[in-house]
Amino acid sequence: MSSLRLAPSSKASSASSASVLDTSNSYGLHDTMRFGMRQIASEVSSKHPLENRLAEWENTQMELKMNMARNMYGMHAPIKVAMERSLVVQARGPSMLPQRSNLGLDILAGKDESIDFEDFLNVPELSTDMVDVHVVMERQLGIRA
Repeated sequence: MSSLRLAPSSKASSASSASVLDTSNSYGLHDTMRFGMRQIASEVSSKHPLENRLAEWENTQMELKMNMARNMYGMHAPIKVAMERSLVVQARGPSMLPQRSNLGLDILAGKDESIDFEDFLNVPELSTDMVDVHVVMERQLGIRA
């Protein structure tokens, strides 16, 4: 049975909440080879339940959409969407756009019609300076005027 969860669980994932007692070897020390580097910050400060929900919100919403598409249209619908997403992630866009910008992925995720805080914060790559497309293409092709 597939999950139709609307919001992520308020419980933190088990990997981030492992204590030293859970990851200790026979001597009572943290086993770095099996569990990776010890993170003191996760041991000292406990996370608010809302923090995990906000971190997992997009993943949960995508899972919900995929499960609903599977129930309505069959197994081919989520497979097609996953294939399209993987193709768009691999494709390179125009070099004048910042590397973090992926318009095709935003369209597939339905984020092309919304304005989020990533869209207008003071990020140097997303400055409002006009980009001369011809100059950028000439630099890429090595054409000197």
